[in-house]
Amino acid sequence: MIRLRQICLVAHERDTVVDDLCATFGLRVGYNDPHIHSLGLHNAVIPVGDQFLEVVAPITSGTTAERYLNKRGGDGGYMLIFQTDDFAAHRQRVDEMGIRVVADYSAPGYTDMQLHPADTGGTFVEIDQQDPPDAWHPAGPNWRDAVDTSLTVSLGQADVGCVDPEAVSARWGRLMDLPVTIGRNCGMHKVRPVDFCVRFTPAGPRGEGLDSVEINVHDADEVVRRASERGLPRGEGAVTIGGVRFIPKNI
Repeated sequence: MIRLRQICLVAHERDTVVDDLCATFGLRVGYNDPHIHSLGLHNAVIPVGDQFLEVVAPITSGTTAERYLNKRGGDGGYMLIFQTDDFAAHRQRVDEMGIRVVADYSAPGYTDMQLHPADTGGTFVEIDQQDPPDAWHPAGPNWRDAVDTSLTVSLGQADVGCVDPEAVSARWGRLMDLPVTIGRNCGMHKVRPVDFCVRFTPAGPRGEGLDSVEINVHDADEVVRRASERGLPRGEGAVTIGGVRFIPKNI
């Protein structure tokens, strides 16, 4: 089993992006991780049901996050974080494929690895294992207190811009031990973890990276109305927050 558990955005100003996400989608911050200050970052983790949006921002110069902001020309998508029930099998595939692990971490009941985007293609990928599986170490011990699904329910799809979508999708499929399919209508290569879809699209002017997220809601019109009140960029039923195009989809 592998599922999408968390999507991370990177921003110059954390609080502005967090406020826009929470106000637009009716969400609340569940955790600020003090341990990442040592990495020159601060963050906010926002529950979306039992999944999460995270916003990270550099607080010192010379961080990977700062370099990524400069590379892509501003705020944007940063990382897709997946949860597995067989970390060892994924680690073996990472080693067999020659993918570099740029960071790893372990805590009681939890282990993770972040993979080099030059090796995976597309964007940063992290694979984690959590025991018990309904907990989530990166969101702290009390994230359930912040869950609000009155408007926004879950994360449904992400579009990852790639120089070579076919090659990148094949690499992700092998990494996750999942088949690659091609959409009948859109013609895009897809990999489908549990209850989620990653689409691999041609990279735009900003280069490779996480470009858009489809998010499942009860009232897409209400999401767009809230975004309009905040003066956020909108178009074709989507809103742009933190350099990511969010597409609310009624369920």
